[in-house]
Amino acid sequence: MKEKGNNKMQDNLYDITIIGGGPVGMFAGFYAGLRNLKVQLIESLPELGGQLNAIYPEKTILDVAGFTGVTGKQLVEKLADQLATMSVDVKAGQAVEGLEKDADSFLIKTNQSTTRSKTVLIATGGGSFEPRKLAVPEIEQFEKQNVVYSIQNLADFKGQTVIVAGGGNSAVDNALLLESVAKQVYLIHRRSEFRGMEHMVDTLNQSTVKLVTPYLIKKISAQDDQVLVTAKKMRTTDDTIDILADKILVNYGFISSNKVSKGWELDLDESHHMFNVDTEMATSVPGVYAVGDSATYEGKDTLIATGFGEVPLAINQIAKRLYPDRHEPIHSTSIKR
Repeated sequence: MKEKGNNKMQDNLYDITIIGGGPVGMFAGFYAGLRNLKVQLIESLPELGGQLNAIYPEKTILDVAGFTGVTGKQLVEKLADQLATMSVDVKAGQAVEGLEKDADSFLIKTNQSTTRSKTVLIATGGGSFEPRKLAVPEIEQFEKQNVVYSIQNLADFKGQTVIVAGGGNSAVDNALLLESVAKQVYLIHRRSEFRGMEHMVDTLNQSTVKLVTPYLIKKISAQDDQVLVTAKKMRTTDDTIDILADKILVNYGFISSNKVSKGWELDLDESHHMFNVDTEMATSVPGVYAVGDSATYEGKDTLIATGFGEVPLAINQIAKRLYPDRHEPIHSTSIKR
């Protein structure tokens, strides 16, 4: 659909505007299409896929039903194929700079367009993010060359000695992923126990990955094209170990800054930078919903699978709100197209 200017805003009136084009937002666009809703999906990044596309393209995703060993890139590709089966106006590279309630609809302003929408679904995830850096002197001179924070291309690690720093799901999963191509993988963690999924930790303990626990990286020095990593044993004064490596993959998590709502003229109830929602994924502002890592409620788990499950709850409630006289089935297996 081509935008026609502010003088014909009625032509730009959508049933639902999805803000955020990560995996959950992409699935929401598809599901809204199943309900025959007029949808636009707005994503600030140039491409859809969110963190999976930008940070975890090679990471194996384990918590999505029906997939065994799918990578982040592959999952995004599948979601894109699914989304393409519906008539959804996808607007990538546009940041929502203004969002306000206006009469019986919402006025949505991006850096490129102004549209109206009857409802809004926030699927922005954790907002903007940056990796927690390795806290060693002069770390900047090693970044990109020897120190990286994600696996963009698995082949870049082929035949190398790689140190993975961290102890959560990502660190465990990436260490096992690198095992398939690297010469040797070390996993350095400041605790003796890992916080990954139990099955993956069991797999780790049976792998060739060398576990260095409980140690913390304290120093890095250049050794030709490699780096000499010095790690200190926790709760000791001078018990250290040195490892010569080609690359260090730091998996200390990310610092999120959910400032996507800055400038929005809506009084949305929040907790820890996430929007509080009810059992129908509705926020404190009527007509505005949130799903995925944007939404929070008691007992919430921030998993991709959780976000996917929240999408039908929100979309079906929106369809019921907008078209109460429709008698369409909510089971996708019964929907006729």
